[in-house]
Amino acid sequence: MNILITGAAGFVGRNLTENLKNIRDGKNRTRPLIKIDNIFEFDRENSPDDLGRFCRDCDFVFNLAGVNRPLDTKEFKEGNYGFAAHLLDTLKEHNNRCPVMLSSSIQASLSGRFGTSDYGISKRDCEELFFRYSQETGADVYVYRFPNIVGKWVRPNYNSAVATFCHNIANDLPITVNDPSVELELLFVEDLIEEMYDALEGHPHRCNFNGVMSIADDDGKYCFSPVTHRASLGKITELLYAFRRQPEDLIMPAIPEGSLEKKLYSMYLSYLPKEKAAVDLKMNRDERGSFTELLKTADHGQFSVNVTRPGVTKGQHWHNSKWELFIVVSGHGLIQQRRIGTDEVLEFEVSGEKIQAVHTLPGYAHNIINLSDTDDLVTLMWANEIFDPDHPDTFSEKV
Repeated sequence: MNILITGAAGFVGRNLTENLKNIRDGKNRTRPLIKIDNIFEFDRENSPDDLGRFCRDCDFVFNLAGVNRPLDTKEFKEGNYGFAAHLLDTLKEHNNRCPVMLSSSIQASLSGRFGTSDYGISKRDCEELFFRYSQETGADVYVYRFPNIVGKWVRPNYNSAVATFCHNIANDLPITVNDPSVELELLFVEDLIEEMYDALEGHPHRCNFNGVMSIADDDGKYCFSPVTHRASLGKITELLYAFRRQPEDLIMPAIPEGSLEKKLYSMYLSYLPKEKAAVDLKMNRDERGSFTELLKTADHGQFSVNVTRPGVTKGQHWHNSKWELFIVVSGHGLIQQRRIGTDEVLEFEVSGEKIQAVHTLPGYAHNIINLSDTDDLVTLMWANEIFDPDHPDTFSEKV
């Protein structure tokens, strides 16, 4: 299969192109039905001859080219409708009836605040052009009305408030939110790409529209990406500021699989400047070694790393309900535990050569001993709760 992508240098085009390359080159094997021979990348730098050659040889077209922030609103018609018409005419010249996808917008609904949108009108005209083309040629057309598309590589301070917020907050620049209650429907580019794979396989998700709302319908006139997220500007900025604080307070916000939080965090990090990509952590050092808190979570405890010098014993305390996992990743040591009020001692010999996770049991005094005379003992530790200095639940007692 040869795939033509117009607007290949744009935000969506770059993401789609690079991910299709992964499929072409066998790096992504999640879509075995998609076999790609060539990816034709068309953008402003290409010539009309390139477009003719691509339209002659392609088996699928993603039309992502368009204008959304022109200096003159007249450019909407030329850049959106004009190019779309030229693309379809070129396909007809080569008698190529391959499927064609159109990247449109919910603004094409001309509903509510979009009723007088010049951009929306130009996209609406493109949609009708594509539908007429399908009727004339019999070619399949997939017309997508996208909401706010976000994700890595969106240009900040251009046409995406979310990209601007990510960039500015990551770079300690101010932002302006006039109305925090305004709600956005966000389509993350990775979810869009999965839908584009579905379209390539011939089963796009179809829908009809009630205003700007997509209504799933197997026989629908339009296509849509079914995975989107709705969030207020206030919620979005609240999350972004929490992400910015993470290197300072070490608290990782909850990022469930498939959630807005997880996807937005990834987007935010794509705007992080080099000087923020590496973070110094506070190492608590003494003659016994060091202890460094690595990461804290809102509801899944915290991670730390403990370095024990040769011949040193650390710990010698117990907890009521706190418990930990000790994972020795380097060195040779002994973990001892004794139930409070008894003499029986549980012993676990541990080594970086055979990595194990040892539970420290609630109500047991415990320690860790470096058995080496020369090498440090390095232990990754997870505790079931964030350390609270006001309620440490830690009481000294030798094993």
